[in-house]
Amino acid sequence: MIEFVALPAMNLSAHPLWLVGFRPFFSLAFLSGLSLPVLWALMFAGVLAPPAASFSPTQWHAHEMFFGFGWAVMGGFLLTATKNWVQIRGYHGPILMTLVAAWLFERVGMACGGAWPPALFWFSNTVFLGSIVALLLWTLVRYRKQDSFRDNYFFLLVLPAFVAAKVLMLDPAHFHTGVTVALGLFRVAFLVMLERTLTQFMKGAFQVDLLRHPMLDNPIKLLALSLVFLDAMPKAMAGALLVTLAFLLAARIALWKPHLAMRRLELAIMYLGQIAIVAQLLTEFVALHRAPAWVGSVSVHLFTFGVIGLIVPAMLIRISKGHTGRKVVFDAGDRLVLWIMIAAFVVRIVLPQLAPAAYTAWIGLSAAGWFACFAILGWRYIPFLLQPRVDGKVH
Repeated sequence: MIEFVALPAMNLSAHPLWLVGFRPFFSLAFLSGLSLPVLWALMFAGVLAPPAASFSPTQWHAHEMFFGFGWAVMGGFLLTATKNWVQIRGYHGPILMTLVAAWLFERVGMACGGAWPPALFWFSNTVFLGSIVALLLWTLVRYRKQDSFRDNYFFLLVLPAFVAAKVLMLDPAHFHTGVTVALGLFRVAFLVMLERTLTQFMKGAFQVDLLRHPMLDNPIKLLALSLVFLDAMPKAMAGALLVTLAFLLAARIALWKPHLAMRRLELAIMYLGQIAIVAQLLTEFVALHRAPAWVGSVSVHLFTFGVIGLIVPAMLIRISKGHTGRKVVFDAGDRLVLWIMIAAFVVRIVLPQLAPAAYTAWIGLSAAGWFACFAILGWRYIPFLLQPRVDGKVH
């Protein structure tokens, strides 16, 4: 007689992938980073038909880069960082699995181009962002007394506003405002993150203390927060705030010892990202007063390529190594992907101004740069995210 031996059921939620927020969401960031820009380049060149949608291909592209790729990065970072800020275990297991399923559900809904019944489409488009924002806010509010950072109230203001930006971006009548709001919100998040991380990185690399003073740091963040509402401001007020923030940021960059940072590519690229914020603010100021002479949406892509594109790969490398118990050292492969993104930035922003007739080719080449960068990162680091920590710690 054959005897069947019952094997213990595998607890999928205990797999390393579901132990900390950065593991599944950085995996999604690698995959979306290599695919979404390529899909857009193929659509722009007429090779791939865009979804038959109630919104334009440009709306799809902007939404997917901000709320697909961008929020895979942001979600993974904040789910991991907030638990460390307030010293708790953090969301894991079934909650993370549900959030990932909601993120994937949103991508399917966007790929269908809004052809679903309106109620289903809007559910697919808000369930992920609404859920993760609610969870992050709950963490910051419930454990506020043990929060390591007093200025996390910026996240209490910024995170709910992302939902409004998403809704505006999918409305053809308010698309430009939605992009402006989303970009402004990401700008605030990056400025807060850079304040906290660069001081640590420069201290560790060069044993120097970067200037941190509330009289400089707080106005920078408050100005950035106010510029989320740039589209609703009178022209004179908007121009004054843009120039003031650009000046304060440029002054702080000059005080933050850039001559040292430029010796190390992994630090230099974060300074280049800050310089891109300054450049983006100044291009917005110019656009307020006269029709831009440049080719393409330079202001938006100064941020998406110059800030998100340059800073995010270095951030993903640091967290994927450090939070899996590995030593955070940028090897030749890591430096290669950073150089690829710098090249993609030049191709997307600079070359179209020099040879505008080849604009479609520059979009294709810059998308190829994103593909190469995130394909290499995914190939190298997704295995780290699927494995237990090498230092023996659980999470």
